[in-house]
Amino acid sequence: MTDSPCWKRSTTRARSTGCGNFPLCRPCGRAAAELHPHRRPERPPGHRPTREGGGRGAGLPPGHLRIASPYDLDTRWSAKRDIFWNGFKLHVSETCTDAPEKERTAPNLITNVATTASTVPDTKALDGIHQQLQRRDLLPDEHYLDSGYPSADLIVASRKTYGIALITPVLLDQSRQARAEQGFHADAFTVDWKYQQVTCPHDQVSSAWSPCTQHGRPMIVVKFTRTVCGPCPVRDLCTTSRQGYRQLTLNPRPLTEALRTVRAEQAGQDPQADYALRAGVEGTVHQALAVTGSRRARYRGLPKTHLEHVYSAVALNLIRLNAWWNDRPLDRRHTSHLARLELALAA
Repeated sequence: MTDSPCWKRSTTRARSTGCGNFPLCRPCGRAAAELHPHRRPERPPGHRPTREGGGRGAGLPPGHLRIASPYDLDTRWSAKRDIFWNGFKLHVSETCTDAPEKERTAPNLITNVATTASTVPDTKALDGIHQQLQRRDLLPDEHYLDSGYPSADLIVASRKTYGIALITPVLLDQSRQARAEQGFHADAFTVDWKYQQVTCPHDQVSSAWSPCTQHGRPMIVVKFTRTVCGPCPVRDLCTTSRQGYRQLTLNPRPLTEALRTVRAEQAGQDPQADYALRAGVEGTVHQALAVTGSRRARYRGLPKTHLEHVYSAVALNLIRLNAWWNDRPLDRRHTSHLARLELALAA
């Protein structure tokens, strides 16, 4: 057993030799115990809740707690569309303007970088990003975001706490009627918050107003009756429910009113043209990957990885300032080592 891997020695001999007390062996033992839950003889110290049932993840801790590697206890496995990785998330914020190229007075510069665990949802990272920008007095008036960042709570909180308007396509109504652009979507109903009633576009009043909690958030479920919805001549435009009546799920009043206000503002605009301003940050992310190699962390641990991302942002800002001061176009294309050698030989 002396030549066996560390994780095997830590799990099989921890009781007899005390190997589990060594700092280097304890992470390996934890990782092995999580990867092989059927080999655990008993609950180890600091036991964490695990998934129940007989599925693929039975006996394993939740993803945000599960150790992905004994060499770096901060990394976590995560997936986004067809990308599956073990590591962290990098969130980049930069200045932007819709002014033409010749009328700009300064280059776009990175104002903040945030590094989080890969399992942290983007919505959970946004408030921390705003706090970091506020500490440096760099809060924007409008924040153009990827669709994964905002929520109804953040839209209201950002306006109230930081005075920031979140610009994102996620504010569109995702109901079946709104997606089909046919029928009565939720915003077509009038809400009377004082008397806790909802009136439909055909002037029928709801019969039930039920506050509840859904996924840990306060919500309101509003129902109409079958006697009201059944004989309605435009029922097919309102609901196809088997129950035979329309049901709405509303956020609390501040969130509902904020969402409706923003949707009304976007209704008279071209959302794609306005949101296109955010596309510039995709070029910044590509530049960070191509120039500084930010896709692969050079250090272990979240603090050191974040410091690496800060240095990368500083380097990119210096490159942009140098190009701006010398009136040169910013080349964001990646040139391989072989291509640079060919250029050098040609010169």
